[in-house]
Amino acid sequence: MCDQITPDEMPRTLMQAVRYFADPEVCDRYMRSIKWPDGKIACPACGSDRIGEVKTRRLIRCKDCRKQISAKVGTIFEDSPLGLDKWFVAVWCVANCKNGISSHELARALGIRQPSAWFMLHRVREALAEADGDKFDGPAEADTTYIGGAAKNMHAKRRAAKIKGRGAGRFWQALKGVVGKRLTYRVLTAQDDAGFMGLT
Repeated sequence: MCDQITPDEMPRTLMQAVRYFADPEVCDRYMRSIKWPDGKIACPACGSDRIGEVKTRRLIRCKDCRKQISAKVGTIFEDSPLGLDKWFVAVWCVANCKNGISSHELARALGIRQPSAWFMLHRVREALAEADGDKFDGPAEADTTYIGGAAKNMHAKRRAAKIKGRGAGRFWQALKGVVGKRLTYRVLTAQDDAGFMGLT
């Protein structure tokens, strides 16, 4: 029921992406191939696989619970009046702009208002952050630095709270960080020493 899109069909540049996703039929087909990669569409409301189509509105209709459902349901595109043609180009821009993209720039590129572009950017960035998760993929760099200074420069109350025992002339706090290949980072505290040592 949903045609699969092959990697050869996928656009490689921004111009190709804008042309490719300009057709609503292609956008809908692409969305369905992402949402249901095996091609078996199931109703998100009741789970039934008895599905019909409302071709004039690009919706699917469950024959059991009679609900009409868009392929956007359960995605970051849900409840947005903007079409998938604009959403897919926005995702492309966020994913491929090395230095990021502002909402003003995205609004000019898509021909929409800046608040709408801001809303789109927040949804796309949140989805990308969830996709990255807590795990690093591939090689990562780790480093440690120490932040602090001489005890004589501290306020007396703070020095008494931080430094215990004799001869402690300096107070240093270890700060450890890990950077992945996609410039994701994680700052580790002193409690994470065991995990940090496991990375090396």
